[in-house]
Amino acid sequence: MSKRAPWWTWTWPALAFAIMIVTIIFPAAGAMAAVAGAMLIATVFAAVYHAEVVAHRIGEPFGTLVLALAVTIIEVALIVSVMLGVSTDKTGLARDTVFSVVMIVCNGIVGLCLLSGGVRHHEQGFQVQGASAALAVLAPLTILTMVVPNFTIGAPGPSFSTSQLAFAAVVSLVLYGSFIFVQTVRHRDYFLPVESADAEHAFPPSANVALTSLGLLLVSLIAVVGLAKALTPSVENLIGSLGAPKAVVGIAIAMLVLMPEGLAALKAARANRLQTSLNLALGSALASIGLTIPAVAVVSIVLGQQLDLGLHAKESVLLALTLLVGVITLGTGRTTVLQGIVHLVIFAAFLFLTVVP
Repeated sequence: MSKRAPWWTWTWPALAFAIMIVTIIFPAAGAMAAVAGAMLIATVFAAVYHAEVVAHRIGEPFGTLVLALAVTIIEVALIVSVMLGVSTDKTGLARDTVFSVVMIVCNGIVGLCLLSGGVRHHEQGFQVQGASAALAVLAPLTILTMVVPNFTIGAPGPSFSTSQLAFAAVVSLVLYGSFIFVQTVRHRDYFLPVESADAEHAFPPSANVALTSLGLLLVSLIAVVGLAKALTPSVENLIGSLGAPKAVVGIAIAMLVLMPEGLAALKAARANRLQTSLNLALGSALASIGLTIPAVAVVSIVLGQQLDLGLHAKESVLLALTLLVGVITLGTGRTTVLQGIVHLVIFAAFLFLTVVP
């Protein structure tokens, strides 16, 4: 990590940022869309590299927290910008996006990490206290913000009244803030990696190298989200031509935005650092809800826009199944390929039932 960074770690983010600016003037279509898509994927690899440099410098769990917060803050900005745009139906945008993130993270990313890590290392360990703390916060965050709106009577449909929406926003911030306090201050040791026999102990990079990587990480993430937004019309047209539901668009964009965290978590799992993988995955899911709901609540209240947060019955069942299996999977401190396969099956069911409702 202390060696000089490869040329592509700064060239690709710079080119991606430049292409993002070009797509603001000229819509991404045809050849431009293909170039933007290629640069988006290339920049994801650069973002993961710089995230690892920063994480190595400041240590766990702060390193994974940097990537999770950076991606989520930019994701929130993307959602709010779309809400302020000219699209016709935006009432369920935040709900669909947050639910997609939770399912992708808790089943797709976690399942892939457990499967790949189990194949390579047979059995992997992690801190039960840290995983339990994350699930203890994730359950009320998801249920209070995306299931309870279906049972309130203060507003018609799957929506909160203004006072209920404000309460949900405050509760989300309190829960997420409490988790960050426990993760980084009060019980930081719950989230530290379990040392393995083949763990590497390379010298951390210098402060200048880490600061440079932090800056390039932010540039990379902004470029990734900016290019994802620019590619949204092309993705919508493609999915529309295939006759797939519009909800697939949200899943596709969520996958693009989550690529840096997903790749970083997968690399950590293959290196037998499952605790780092879980810190990244569960932390990003918590940040997505804990920061997105308050942000869109403020926009909804200030602009007087309707905000549908309640999930449909099918999605509520999938969410409950995800939380139940998550508690069972992360309740022993040891995982094998079996748990990875189970989560990936749930993720496949989520994708299939979205395309074939």
